[in-house]
Amino acid sequence: MFQIRIGYISAWLENLLFNRRIVIVGGTSGIGWSAASFFIKQGAKVIVTGSDREKANRIKSQMNQSGFCMVGDASKEGITDRAIGLCVENFDGFDGLYHVAGGSGRKWGDGPIHEMTLEAWERTITLNLTSVMLSNRAAIRYFLDHKQTGSILNMSSVLGFSPAPKYFTTHAYATAKAAVLGLSRSLAASYAADDIRINVIAPALTETPMSERAVLNEEIIKYIRTKQPLDGGRVGRVTDLDLAAAYFLSDYAPFTTGQVLAVDGAWMVTEGQFPT
Repeated sequence: MFQIRIGYISAWLENLLFNRRIVIVGGTSGIGWSAASFFIKQGAKVIVTGSDREKANRIKSQMNQSGFCMVGDASKEGITDRAIGLCVENFDGFDGLYHVAGGSGRKWGDGPIHEMTLEAWERTITLNLTSVMLSNRAAIRYFLDHKQTGSILNMSSVLGFSPAPKYFTTHAYATAKAAVLGLSRSLAASYAADDIRINVIAPALTETPMSERAVLNEEIIKYIRTKQPLDGGRVGRVTDLDLAAAYFLSDYAPFTTGQVLAVDGAWMVTEGQFPT
């Protein structure tokens, strides 16, 4: 009986996203690229976008006929609309959006608000929040125009609702990620009657190009071992998010909207200890 159940689960996973046509905004590296690779293995057809042309060209060479890559800055008007159009053109439809694009504003001066410049605030908000508004608007317009159901999954962060000020004081970034929650829940409420689902995934510290500053800092890593104590106390892996994202975008979540799932290694429920 146990072997039969394992076989059933394996078959279910292989077909979790069978023939789903998904656009991943910010899918050329880190969390987005891991998701794209996983989704394709689960039977999805995927369009990924990214602002880095070199990365996008490298991704193109790794994708088969189930995926295409498009260069574009998610915070610019019309980029996600173009990606959805490419999805329709190549796969004859569009079923779901996974918005991963975003990043740290430290390079512009994001940090404690008493030290922050207006430029740092505006650019960080544009990168992490305006881009979400634009991509979600494009997806919702498509679903409404075509009178079809659809799913949207947005990327937030535990820093949007569970601060860690000693090592992660970037107030513009935290504000943007908190606003992603508010926007997503507001949209979920507004479009539930249209069978358009909008949910959020919120990781803790995960090993990506953006997190290099923290991952290479031994003092921060000692803190993370106690703040994210699951699985030996480690930094998250991009693959930790793949199955959760696939669930929200699949036909197995038809009754789930307006939800926030923290994939955080116990960050939210653990105090964390500062090294002495």
